[in-house]
Amino acid sequence: MNELLIGGIATASLLIGLFFLRFWRTTRDPFFLLFALSFWIEGANRFILNHYLGPDEDAPGYYLIRIVAYGLIIAAIVMKNRKSP
Repeated sequence: MNELLIGGIATASLLIGLFFLRFWRTTRDPFFLLFALSFWIEGANRFILNHYLGPDEDAPGYYLIRIVAYGLIIAAIVMKNRKSP
């Protein structure tokens, strides 16, 4: 059951990345591109590490990749708020 939920979360993350990519293609705003990359990294993280390490999310590999993904979200927000109108 746990593998099914992790697979669903991975699929949802990849689809959300496509959703943000669609907005990036129409606006060319780097905010949406960074969000898309972040969700793709998170989706790939869940899929690949679950396949190789199993559903044990206490492994450091999970957290290192999540730091990168969440760092991209923070960078996108900071970049968006620093731009002058």
